[in-house]
Amino acid sequence: MKIVVRGTNWIGDAVMTIPALQKLRSLFPKAHITLHTRSWAKAIFQDTAFIDEILAFEQGSNALTTVKNQANVWRKENFDLAILFTNSFQTALLSKLGKVKKTFGYRKEGRSFLLTNPITKPLWKGTRHEVFYYLNMISEVEKYYFDREPKIDEKVDVVLKVSDERKKQAREILTKYGVDPEKKTVALGVGSTNSLAKRWHAKGYAELCDKLANNMSLNVVLLGSQNEIDISQEVFEKSKVDPIILTGETNLSEAVSVLSEVDLFISNDMGLAHIAPAVGTKTLVIFGPTDPKTTKPIGSEIVRKELDCAPCMLRECPIDHPCMNEISAEQVFETAQKLMNAQ
Repeated sequence: MKIVVRGTNWIGDAVMTIPALQKLRSLFPKAHITLHTRSWAKAIFQDTAFIDEILAFEQGSNALTTVKNQANVWRKENFDLAILFTNSFQTALLSKLGKVKKTFGYRKEGRSFLLTNPITKPLWKGTRHEVFYYLNMISEVEKYYFDREPKIDEKVDVVLKVSDERKKQAREILTKYGVDPEKKTVALGVGSTNSLAKRWHAKGYAELCDKLANNMSLNVVLLGSQNEIDISQEVFEKSKVDPIILTGETNLSEAVSVLSEVDLFISNDMGLAHIAPAVGTKTLVIFGPTDPKTTKPIGSEIVRKELDCAPCMLRECPIDHPCMNEISAEQVFETAQKLMNAQ
């Protein structure tokens, strides 16, 4: 049996599909499972055992041309089953043009007629963690193929394997940029690509950096993408103890590997915050406008301010950003201390 899964478009969402992909593998242990996804996702899934192949693509400037090109590939692969983690009309059209025998996806964007097995959005959507939204889709597959009522455990684990070779590479990167291997290392994710409102203020991160370096004698590393260099530079300039800037110096695969080798990751609600606990690193996430009930990285601890206006889910705050501004460096530092001291 040949199964294709159309992966999600954001890093955090991709990590949240892991329990669903693992469940799919357990249902079809002998199937050939292909993950069709953006090229960056190779960095996340390259060492995993629950998929057999990553079919990577880049979104072109013309959406219809992109769909046609991808559909040609799908037809050649002759897939028996497609599972669409994305909700777009475009991906449903891809499956239809790709002549997949069975396609499961949520009823979204008027695309139901393109799906052989459209799934109704669960009533609990928005009140449970997003991992269950993806698991629910696999449950519908299980009902159809095995004629049984699935069981979904309320406790889920999200685990990503990082090879020994990549871990070694990460240690070499950290040493190259000046990390003292005799000290423990904390990485800070001070940016967030898709929402400025998710960002805790640079002043807070700078104060936190100083507290970690002075009070706990830790290496402090700033980690992130090219788009987050400006905010990392601002944190650097406001800090009294210079953190090591790795922001923009690693690709995503290297960032994943680095996260597996640091002792603690503290960040905004961003993609790397989902990766860190999945690779086994203690993780502390600062939440503001987003809802930890539905998108908290599995296995992480959080810091947030209880306010009437939060979570608002807005990408820009229309007032004075109280959900982030009222979180102090001392509060984050104290929580970080507890995590570092916990066995």
